[in-house]
Formats: sequence, structure tokens, C-alpha cells
Amino acid sequence: MAGGKCIALIAHDQKKDAMAEFARRNQDVLADWHIVATGTTGGRVLDASPDLKVTRLKSGPLGGDQQIGAMIATGDIDMIIFFIDPLTPMPHDVDVKALTRLAVLYDIPMALNEATADRLIKTLNH
Repeated sequence: MAGGKCIALIAHDQKKDAMAEFARRNQDVLADWHIVATGTTGGRVLDASPDLKVTRLKSGPLGGDQQIGAMIATGDIDMIIFFIDPLTPMPHDVDVKALTRLAVLYDIPMALNEATADRLIKTLNH
């Protein structure tokens, strides 16, 4: 990404409503960031907050997680918020693990639940 800070937003199916609400609630802070999101999550975020700058990638199981992983490796992602549903099976579990591994490897701040995301997003106000 050319210039600016970039945040990745990802949410499993049962967490998409929570992500859309999170984006709506924090749209003033997120407005200063470029957002990349996996397909359906990005659509839901745009529905909730149409003024945000969101680039929609492929759906997670269709390669969106890998696209974000590649962006981590090239230094294009500065933060990840990934609402994981621990009670639903993930057919693309290996992609999720790879994405998490890259975030740790490249020292990218990553929130995996709403409580952590709320705390992380508050750091952006300072």
C-alpha cells in the first residue's frame, strides 16, 4: 500500500455482525486508516460504515486469509483485528494458523476478540 497505515479486518461467519458493529462504533478512528478485509466481512463493514476506505479481498476460505498474509510479509499491514469464532469448525484452519504465524513472525499487533480489539483501537487515539 502506498502511504498511510493499513489495518486488516477479518471475522468468521458468526462474528461478522460483531465486526460490523465494531467498525461502526470506531469509525472515527478507522477513518484515518486504509482497511483491507476479507470479502464478506468487508461488505458488512461497508454496509455499517459506508464512509470508510475498505478494500475487499477474496473470502477467507477462497484465499483472502492468504492475501492478507502476503500483505503482512511485504510490510503492507500494520494491524490485524480478527474476530475468531472458537465454537465453529473452520475448513480453512491451516490458512488461519498461517496468518496468525505471520502476524507473530512480523510482530504485527493482532486482536483475536472484541475485548482486545477495543483496547488496541484505543491506542490509536494517542
